[in-house]
Amino acid sequence: MSARRNQPAAEPRRESRAAPKKRKPQNAAPTQRQLRVAEEIRHVLAGIFTRREFHDPALAEADITVSEVRIGPDLRHATAFISRLGRTDVEALLPALRRATPWMRSQMARDLTLRATPDLSFQPDHALDYAMKINSLMRQPDVARDLRDEDC
Repeated sequence: MSARRNQPAAEPRRESRAAPKKRKPQNAAPTQRQLRVAEEIRHVLAGIFTRREFHDPALAEADITVSEVRIGPDLRHATAFISRLGRTDVEALLPALRRATPWMRSQMARDLTLRATPDLSFQPDHALDYAMKINSLMRQPDVARDLRDEDC
């Protein structure tokens, strides 16, 4: 005889309907962890640019400021927004920065306490240029006159 006959009949399987996982929208605000890691990456990159240990002469002579770092939800990809102090030709440095990215990642790996060092990409930061443009527009006589008339 089979051992299976002596066992009670199994109940039919019920299919569980688990609620689908909620996904974060693409434009959702970053989490606290993302903000904390991004700020730590910004701090480490600023130190790298301050030390000027680059073999590329274009980067060794440049005064580069890291204004912001944005990191993806998986902490694998980081985008650093950079600008040059007193200059607007930051796009000219992007090819040199791309060449130096592997070296910068190795430097970051020493200072960060992450499981994996994120991939870096660099983008020019035009926020200061935009703010200066808006400021100059606000100081134009026509705009200043209109603003004074609305305040009364």
